[in-house]
Amino acid sequence: QVQLAESGGGLVQAGGSLRLSCAASGRTFRAYAMGWFRQTPGKEREFVASISWQGTVTTYTDSVKGRFTISRNNAKNTMYLQMNSLKPEDTAVYYCNKNPPGLPWGQGTQVTVSS
Repeated sequence: QVQLAESGGGLVQAGGSLRLSCAASGRTFRAYAMGWFRQTPGKEREFVASISWQGTVTTYTDSVKGRFTISRNNAKNTMYLQMNSLKPEDTAVYYCNKNPPGLPWGQGTQVTVSS
């Protein structure tokens, strides 16, 4: 089964940028549509962005459109989330998974945006 590992989070000031990575084990990664999700304490995990298995179709939640870019490299079994113009409300633990989710969740990566 595919296992997921997120990385690239950190502490950044508002207006800054981060690039998250999602490394997947297993060759079936390239067959899945994938997504990024985020969660803050006391709230349900929410959808952020998704990308088709070929990488040709992307979707975003309204709050990140124009600021975040999702991409993938199937040869490297890796997916990315480039986050620009970060806002304090982007603060969350970010996770990757199939879209819709169906794999065991990884540990996530913490993104903290200070005002």
